[in-house]
Amino acid sequence: MPNILDCFRLDGKVALVTGGTGFVGAPISRALAEAGATVVIASRNLAKCRAFSAELAGESLDAEGLALDLASESSIRALRDHIIERHDRIDILFNNSVARAGGDLDQMTPQQWEATMKVNSTGIFLACQIFSEPMRARRQGSIINVASIYGIVGPTFSIYKGTQVTNPINYSFAKGGLISLTRYLASFLAPYQVRVNCLSPGGFKNDDTPPQFAANYGHQTPLGRMAEEEDIKGPALFLASDASRYITGQNIVVDGGWTSI
Repeated sequence: MPNILDCFRLDGKVALVTGGTGFVGAPISRALAEAGATVVIASRNLAKCRAFSAELAGESLDAEGLALDLASESSIRALRDHIIERHDRIDILFNNSVARAGGDLDQMTPQQWEATMKVNSTGIFLACQIFSEPMRARRQGSIINVASIYGIVGPTFSIYKGTQVTNPINYSFAKGGLISLTRYLASFLAPYQVRVNCLSPGGFKNDDTPPQFAANYGHQTPLGRMAEEEDIKGPALFLASDASRYITGQNIVVDGGWTSI
């Protein structure tokens, strides 16, 4: 039986993190690299992906920044082919990219709805389909979809009081669907020994978070604060690694207790 700490190691694994430079994606990318994986960081902002991968490489971590447009099937396939040609495998996929546009029920337009669903629905479906192919061929792999507490519960609109932000209706719709998609994929891919799980974070504090919103959010959360980068690294590594080798079809909520009350 291997040492339990060794089960969290990702040496020799190749991981893809879509949207891997954002306030959720960056700590996920870093966690996987720190655990020994070769991490491909991909999004539409190639310059940002390359800059972050260079930052990780400067810390003696193995990372590569590449372009990916989830609204384009050809872009998804091209990235898959590049990774296979360069590394001969894909072991871990984090579907973390999200398109944001529009506002609440009164503010959303059909055009904004359709544009975001091109990424948040169709794009993620295609990513799971296309990147699972080499996993199935090798009969191993782990797919982690990054959803949200707002795929589980409705928004508390009072926390937006005194701010200029709101909770977009298309975001809740997409994240709820992503949790259900995770269960479907877990069942479908299980015969190939490919695991599929979901992470549902609560609100993350970042440089753009309005102070009033952070205060409102903290008052509603049992742990009294918004999530920080370090809070997602452990759960992400757990689901990516063999430490969770018998877990599939699950949604792990990382929310400071928000959905427990």
